Amino acid sequence: MPMYEYRCEACEKNMEIVQKFSDEPLKDCPECGSTKFAKVPSFSSSFTLKGTGWYVTDYKKSSPPKSES
Repeated sequence: MPMYEYRCEACEKNMEIVQKFSDEPLKDCPECGSTKFAKVPSFSSSFTLKGTGWYVTDYKKSSPPKSES
């Protein structure tokens, strides 16, 4: 499931929240209950797959074998 960043303008808290793609965006701040709570653009460049079956080397290109001279 993707992680979304939210910011509350009332209490000035930034939060990362895991939600399904189909979930509605949150409207109330879990910290203070304010309705000034909204998603913010995420600029993180890391993408991580977790769980069984995902390995770093799965799609890594292998280099051709070196020939001996």
